[in-house]
Amino acid sequence: MAAHIGRRLYKGAATTAVAALAVAALSASQAPGAAPTPSGGSLEATDNTPSSDTPVTGNSPYYTDLPPLNTPDNAGAAVGTPVTGAGEAGIPATVLAAYKQAERTIAESDPDCRLPWQLLAAIGKVESGQARGGRVDANGTTLTPILGPVLNGVGFANISDTDNGAFDGDTVHDRAVGPMQFIPSTWQTWGQDANGDGRKDPNNIYDAALAAGRYLCHGGRDLTVQEDLDKAILGYNHSREYLRTVLSWFEYYKRGTHEVPDGAGVLPVGNGPDSAGTVPGGSPTPGPSPSPTPAPGNPGGGSPPGPSTPPPSTPGGGSGEATPPSVPPRVSGIENDGTGRLTATAGEEFTARAKVKVKNTAGEAVARQAVRFTVIGDTDSRFPDGKSSIVLPTGADGTVTAPALRAGEKTGTFTVRATVDGRTLAPVDLVATVTQRVADHLERTDETTFTAAPGAVFAERLTVAAACKGAAAPNADVTVTVLTADGEPAGATSPSFQGDDGAVRTLTLRTGAGGLLKLPELTAGEATGTFLLRLTTPGGASLDVKVTVEAPEAPEAPEAPEEASPSPSPSATG
Repeated sequence: MAAHIGRRLYKGAATTAVAALAVAALSASQAPGAAPTPSGGSLEATDNTPSSDTPVTGNSPYYTDLPPLNTPDNAGAAVGTPVTGAGEAGIPATVLAAYKQAERTIAESDPDCRLPWQLLAAIGKVESGQARGGRVDANGTTLTPILGPVLNGVGFANISDTDNGAFDGDTVHDRAVGPMQFIPSTWQTWGQDANGDGRKDPNNIYDAALAAGRYLCHGGRDLTVQEDLDKAILGYNHSREYLRTVLSWFEYYKRGTHEVPDGAGVLPVGNGPDSAGTVPGGSPTPGPSPSPTPAPGNPGGGSPPGPSTPPPSTPGGGSGEATPPSVPPRVSGIENDGTGRLTATAGEEFTARAKVKVKNTAGEAVARQAVRFTVIGDTDSRFPDGKSSIVLPTGADGTVTAPALRAGEKTGTFTVRATVDGRTLAPVDLVATVTQRVADHLERTDETTFTAAPGAVFAERLTVAAACKGAAAPNADVTVTVLTADGEPAGATSPSFQGDDGAVRTLTLRTGAGGLLKLPELTAGEATGTFLLRLTTPGGASLDVKVTVEAPEAPEAPEAPEEASPSPSPSATG
């Protein structure tokens, strides 16, 4: 093709005519498929100049196919429903699940962005044909790498190597990588680990879809505003033709899509990444040496497909009927795989962990399938790092075990739910129970002496600290009983607490923060003498505290004054 590949021209005059007709029809009719601008325009981009920053894809080639003109509303809304356009409305199951998961994740972290998953689907369509029609494994990783051409400045951007070939296999120049076509330098900024496997992998559709969503939303964008939407798409690839193509697919997918098996998606035709070094089903060609002189038939430079790897047959491509891809049995269910009893004491780690197994329709184990474990119910129990939900892949035997939960302070039962992430399958619900913390040690916080007169309230209130295995024990039960000095049950005239039904001499209380417990007011009875407050716990702790009831001493009577002796009479002595 002699035209400059940056123009993204279609192969063949017929394809060009269809593409032009599609855009014209959408723009002129203002049908539901058109994307209105704030001023009431059509699919045409706004006049805003795209950012000068390096685009996500390095302006790599993309698939220029446009959606079919005949798109009935809600076409193929249910799985298996026929659609027009040779199945173009069908999106491979794992790829569709990744787009929807990214939408949910960003709706929680950045609700003002209002990212629709159909926008990710539109970009995924033009960048990689939905990961080459869904050629991904159960964990969402492409079966073979998807690499764009060498970005050596010959027909594309000139971007020297930034990852030492870690992602694209090229230590001289960068190449766009994966189903969403991130160049390595951009991936280093926006890369995500969306499937919880501990890696940020641009070849994984879950990771790549979330990364694309976060990029599209950055800068406080609201994607329901046309200006923000245009800027986001143009930042992905600095091309007005690219903008129009993505918006066309965006509107198409908003009017109806359906799920198809992985590997069964429709492969696009045109200058996508596979036209410059990697073909569907073939071997990737990482790190080719840049060719300074474009070869005939390869105006974009880079490495053309090797002669031993013919391009794939696609409908309408002039090479006969396409060979249907081999579709593995679909995931059919998830089941409990011997999870032990999920019970823990408040504040401690659960000894058992949730374990489930994923199977396909053939009854076989499914490896590397993303499983989400979610804590449901009124509980503060959490997975590590305070997470209430975590996604992990199954192993080779189809099983996956959740990390250990740590019980919070709330006692009672809750649910640990395991689901096949992104699939509508019956979940596995496991009941978990948090029991009350049991104190094994009690001690006073001071040495106050407790004394009161009969019928009076003790001026001081006893405070104790409870512990369990050397740590403070909040929410632990402590029973307090009034006894005689000999440890016998006290009578009706002994000290008592005030209960709902009057005076009580036994009550159970619960410790508060830090394991501290301050007893309620204690009232002395009419009986005098020494009594015991005995505090006990179900964990075996015991503490006796003496209280004394004594009558106040009677004040001493004042001494009578001595009478003075009479003085002798003078006459008596005379």
